[in-house]
Amino acid sequence: MMDALSVVTQLRDLASEPQNREVIVQDQGCLPGLVLFLDHKNPEVLFATLQTLRYLAELSPNIPTMKNELGMMVSLENLIVREGLSVDIKALAQEVYDILSGPANPVPRTTEREKRQKSQFFINSSNKKAKSVTLHIKGLDSTHQRSLCEEALLKVRGVISFTFQMASKRCTVRIRSDLSTESLASAIAATKVLSAQQVVKNEAGEEVFIPLNSSGVEVQQNSAIPDYLPEEESPEKEVDRAISRTTAKEDSSGSWLNTAASFLTKTFYW
Repeated sequence: MMDALSVVTQLRDLASEPQNREVIVQDQGCLPGLVLFLDHKNPEVLFATLQTLRYLAELSPNIPTMKNELGMMVSLENLIVREGLSVDIKALAQEVYDILSGPANPVPRTTEREKRQKSQFFINSSNKKAKSVTLHIKGLDSTHQRSLCEEALLKVRGVISFTFQMASKRCTVRIRSDLSTESLASAIAATKVLSAQQVVKNEAGEEVFIPLNSSGVEVQQNSAIPDYLPEEESPEKEVDRAISRTTAKEDSSGSWLNTAASFLTKTFYW
């Protein structure tokens, strides 16, 4: 069952990927839903919502649409002066408000000193940078096996996004640097029908497979996972598509983004 925090957290993770930002803002349900979340009573929901908006504002063409969204600027103003909120929430609300109020040009850069003074709210803004890992997955032969792999990876805390190349039985996963590759292998091995090896290049530039220890590795799991894309909406011919669904605008009926948007627009009271 989806709840406000799990939805906005997953939406924030999608917004952290630059290729998703235009799609999210253009979606008919996500932006109005985020405005609704700006009035939420849960500070965690408020902070995650502001993080999402800050990511979306990184794409300058999004700024006019976000600024003109009904209730956006008023809700941000209310957060800035609302009593009982943390300094971090108010500061982030002010930053988003200032960006949306300014000209729709590239977001102003901040100095290194200013960056150190601000709270680290981006997923990848701390010293724990993201990294990409390419896995060769034995048993990745059909959409059913891919669905199993997707569900396994979505449960791992620290996984940001992933893309499948079914023809070569590979999956490129973007993760936090503090997440071990063995954790991915362990999560995939838990499906009982799949196993993973890491793909790296040697000094000659040739790709080699590195075995990964998948036994006895503790895997931290996400506490809440949104409803996922049904198998029938994932035809095997779309084998090189990222799970973040950059094509969600064209095929929104079955996408996670549409599911989240539906939740956002239908949930007015908490």
